Amino acid sequence: MNEEFENIAISSRIRLARNVSGFNFFTKLDSVDDANYIVSSVSSALSKFGDFDIFSLKNLSLNECNALLERHIISKELIENKDIAAVALSGDEHFIVMLNEEDHIREQCIVSGFNLFRAYREIKELDDALLREVDVAYSSDFGFLTSSPANLGTGMRASVMLFLPALERTADIDLVLKDARTEGITARGLYGEGTENFGFYQISNQNSLGLSEQQILDKVSENVFSICQMELSAREDLLAREHEQLLDEIFRAFGVLENCHLLSEKEMIEKLSLLRFGQALGFLQIADQKAFEKLFVDGCSANLKELENFSLADKENRVRSEYINRKVKELVKKMG
Repeated sequence: MNEEFENIAISSRIRLARNVSGFNFFTKLDSVDDANYIVSSVSSALSKFGDFDIFSLKNLSLNECNALLERHIISKELIENKDIAAVALSGDEHFIVMLNEEDHIREQCIVSGFNLFRAYREIKELDDALLREVDVAYSSDFGFLTSSPANLGTGMRASVMLFLPALERTADIDLVLKDARTEGITARGLYGEGTENFGFYQISNQNSLGLSEQQILDKVSENVFSICQMELSAREDLLAREHEQLLDEIFRAFGVLENCHLLSEKEMIEKLSLLRFGQALGFLQIADQKAFEKLFVDGCSANLKELENFSLADKENRVRSEYINRKVKELVKKMG
């Protein structure tokens, strides 16, 4: 992992799309029995690789499903297929396998920081084990056959979640992402395509057809490295030009999160992002980075309900404020 970018690169993810041979793509599966067979076959293969917990979404409440969505464990598409979908999680959630989403199988490996090659090595071990047990759809002309043509070939999506508040504030982010798109790189928001960013951008390859796995890794890594360097430069420029304004804005956000009475989910994420930026600039100290990052999820609606066990919607902003007040006081302090 590149330590120079530790305040920019949050996590790296490799996703592989696979489909079981002899079955229609999910949208045209012939029966629930077909969907259940796919879940059963993949679950059996995973059990030979390691310890996985398998969850059928039909056995989870909608709030439990949404909590998994907020944690970036599952997708909206998987929830839409709730009656026949499942997700398999390794004990540390290092590996995630979604079943009967857009494709029959979506394997994922997530590691901290900017470390795509480690994530790739580890997901390949899982994929090789799966391919030994499950006959997947493959063409000598097109590679792995997938529901979306964009995923043909390797079926691989390599992505890095970046925190780019300086490029966002200087309005250079649009140009940076436009240049990346010309090289086959795309960016999504914190919760996927079309969502708000709050300084967070998921950078990944647009297509896989015609590219080897190594080419995808190299292309994404080169672009991520370049974007991280630009973010570092933008932070230096901002500090030189707007030191006092930044200090005031970040300390105000700190004060709000410590003392507010009502807190919406959107404001929570905005203010937590400012505190994260404040740490990167040396204005704040975060005692436990992992616990702090968890607040971005724990304070979201579905996870908050799981944690705090409340039912009335009009209490949500109050419950969130109490939870975040307490945690920020435990985890964050001003420097100097």
